[in-house]
Amino acid sequence: MSKSLKPIPTFKTEAEERAFWESQDTTDYIDWGKAKQVVMPNLKPSSASISLRLPTGLLDQIKVAANKRDVPYQSLIKIWLAEKVDSTK
Repeated sequence: MSKSLKPIPTFKTEAEERAFWESQDTTDYIDWGKAKQVVMPNLKPSSASISLRLPTGLLDQIKVAANKRDVPYQSLIKIWLAEKVDSTK
């Protein structure tokens, strides 16, 4: 026998909705067995700003390598980090 789902309330603000879902079990409101995977191609990945101390000589070498590739040095660092992470999988 299938479980009777509760109706999802109407919210006045996003904050009100967020507070509601933080305190509720979604299975009381949504049949996740009927969920379908969705692709959202226009979403940009989240990023976080970090502070990283590097020896001046190393940073200079990275900037030279980036200049040779005609890319910003911070982008080159991200590329290298992503490649390294992928190679460890």
